[in-house]
Amino acid sequence: MTISIRPSRSSDFPRTFEIWRSAVIATHDFLTPEDFAAIEALVRDQYLLAAEFWIAADEHDQALGFMGMSDAQIDSLFVHADARGVGVGRRLVEHAMSLHPVLTVDVNEQNASGAGFYERMGFKTVGRSPVDDAGRPYPLLHLRRG
Repeated sequence: MTISIRPSRSSDFPRTFEIWRSAVIATHDFLTPEDFAAIEALVRDQYLLAAEFWIAADEHDQALGFMGMSDAQIDSLFVHADARGVGVGRRLVEHAMSLHPVLTVDVNEQNASGAGFYERMGFKTVGRSPVDDAGRPYPLLHLRRG
């Protein structure tokens, strides 16, 4: 599979929401149904509409995953559940590495597959928060590479 990286377009919104939802269902089984619904509404109604992303697309320009960044911080990285394990996340992180030699990212501690992915990509844990950015009881690992 050929995976290209491109900036997001407004027409990507329905697919990025689909990617986010499938990825979270596949990797965030620790979320309560209430927290999932609240986060889903914020992502759908605010975050995905306001942020710019790097899109990982296949040879037909179908988005397979996306990554949001603030300078050298990876704010979000989600891969559609159907595209996991084929190098989509790796391509996105490699793109981020081409932009910034030192990268940081936060990952939910309970997201074992996400934490393992970043470890395989060379990130090291440099800190931990007992709650997520909204104060919910989902600890975050603070990771750094480079």
